[in-house]
Amino acid sequence: MKNAFTVDVEDYFQVEGFANAIDRGSWDGFRTRVGASTSTLLEMLARHRVRATFFVLGWVARKHPEIVRRIAESGHEVASHGMSHRLVYTQTPAEFQRETRDAKALLEDLAQKPVLGYRAATYSITRRSLWALDILCEEGFRYDSSIFPMRHDRYGIPDAEPRPHVLTTPGGGRLV
Repeated sequence: MKNAFTVDVEDYFQVEGFANAIDRGSWDGFRTRVGASTSTLLEMLARHRVRATFFVLGWVARKHPEIVRRIAESGHEVASHGMSHRLVYTQTPAEFQRETRDAKALLEDLAQKPVLGYRAATYSITRRSLWALDILCEEGFRYDSSIFPMRHDRYGIPDAEPRPHVLTTPGGGRLV
């Protein structure tokens, strides 16, 4: 049986549940924990010879480039989790494209490998933000892990295919 193991590399204060209490502009003032927790996880995965995909937030990559380098040097896949953990449907297409492009370029520079995968903050590609899939294709992503097949107040497309598949975007592109 094949299994997939993925990790969102973000810090505790960056989750959407805290967005109303913690302003993004104050993130630099918080003590980060993401380095220590990622190191622990990388050591555990190495012991068990398990490879994973790490969806790294661009903000984390800027602040802690060593995390991205260590993930890549350990043989794991580095994928993008965007730049600022903003919900896709709260951005304009131009804002989303700029953030997506910037995060991808930063991660590719640090990992020294192409970044092919993307996962939106809080799985926020929903019916109202399917336009983002075309931008992902334009920016060179091959797969997306942003559509959650369930109903939730912030995310989800309940009737989405739950198994890996090839998706045709609204503009006719294709993503796994």
